[in-house]
Amino acid sequence: MTVKKIVNQRGLGSHRPHGTRAGLNTGDEQLEQVNSFKYLRSTVNTDNSTEEEVKERIATGNRAYHVHKKLFTLKLIFQNVKLQHNNTLIRPTVTYASETWIIKENVINKLMIFERNITRKISGPTRTDDGYWRIKTNQEISEILKGLNIIGFIKKQKLNWLGHVERMAEDNNVQKIKRLKSVSKRPTGRPKTRWEGDVLEDIKSMNVSNWKKIVQNRDS
Repeated sequence: MTVKKIVNQRGLGSHRPHGTRAGLNTGDEQLEQVNSFKYLRSTVNTDNSTEEEVKERIATGNRAYHVHKKLFTLKLIFQNVKLQHNNTLIRPTVTYASETWIIKENVINKLMIFERNITRKISGPTRTDDGYWRIKTNQEISEILKGLNIIGFIKKQKLNWLGHVERMAEDNNVQKIKRLKSVSKRPTGRPKTRWEGDVLEDIKSMNVSNWKKIVQNRDS
């Protein structure tokens, strides 16, 4: 029998006999009920949180920087070339599968702090008029990145993925899952932000009203 994993769903297995394994048994497959698991290097969990995923990605990004530290600290290489290497070697490592993320304020802060730290290491300190050296301010880092920070990059990835999904055929499994509505009773309290709601907020902030028509054009 094949044993696979599914994330824990509220109510699933809550009335099973004592000592039996939580999950579903389809006859050919045993679906083990867990709170989180890795799938294609991404973490799938019960509360749809990206905090654990982002924490691991930032750690991986720091390791990637230290692997290429000599490249980023070499004085013979121009700063703009180092930034291009950062966008090629480090940023994709941190933002892998980010098109599926729901990025809350605390996640945004962690990612921005990481990127500012990496950019400071790459660009080095600033010499003041009186001969002292200081670390660059957040405003100076923003000017170096020319406003193209990691959060803007992630939002662009999410918009690209939304367009890709919208262009799929109606009978595509991804489209079916996107339209799927939960039949379980919603818990009390404020509803959790869903991916679609999160990306639609980004579209709203851009004042785009006819986005469904626009995304049908792949080049738009």
